[in-house]
Amino acid sequence: MKCLLCGQTMKAVLTFSSLLLLKNDASCLCLDCDSTFERIGEENCPNCMKTDLSMKCQDCQLWCKEGVEVSHRAIFIYNQAMKDFFSRYKFDGDFLLRKVFASVLSEELKKYKEYQFVVIPLSPERLLERGFNQVEGLVEAAGFAYLDLLEKREERASSSKSRSERLETEFPFFIKSGVTIPKKILLIDDIYTTGTTINRVKKLLEEAGAEDVKTFSLVR
Repeated sequence: MKCLLCGQTMKAVLTFSSLLLLKNDASCLCLDCDSTFERIGEENCPNCMKTDLSMKCQDCQLWCKEGVEVSHRAIFIYNQAMKDFFSRYKFDGDFLLRKVFASVLSEELKKYKEYQFVVIPLSPERLLERGFNQVEGLVEAAGFAYLDLLEKREERASSSKSRSERLETEFPFFIKSGVTIPKKILLIDDIYTTGTTINRVKKLLEEAGAEDVKTFSLVR
């Protein structure tokens, strides 16, 4: 097997559990590439996992004032290695890279067995341009299904806007007509920055009848 990021050939290691359960434990990353990704440490905002904090961060305090109680979890820090990964995965369209974090993402999502998964959608124009929804790819590679509840109108990329501009922009997400809103939802995105997108969608789902909406991203 070759590392999906650098192409280095890796030796498969059979473990007792893999033999017993007929499970393939092989990683998609070599040790060198795997070591470049940094997990979020223990010191973080209890609401959104912003690093190097021990209390609620300023962003979460602002969300609270807007009627949104942030309940977010993530796995990795958005370091240079992660930026390079998303550049290749999202913008260069290397769909095979959806498998890179499948194992670790699967272990985290198993903690939400009581929740229905909902993925942040792309607009039709962006989906046509990219060819796939990167979040759907990550979730499917991890072995999970999701509900198709949301749609998005086209707008300027949020990464090019300030927080105030994001909040002032007409909200592009909406719930599809005729769908049933689950009581417990895990809302999933790829990257959490200030939480503008995912927390506004969280509020949308709560206003539509969801009683418990938690949010999750691969990266914070």
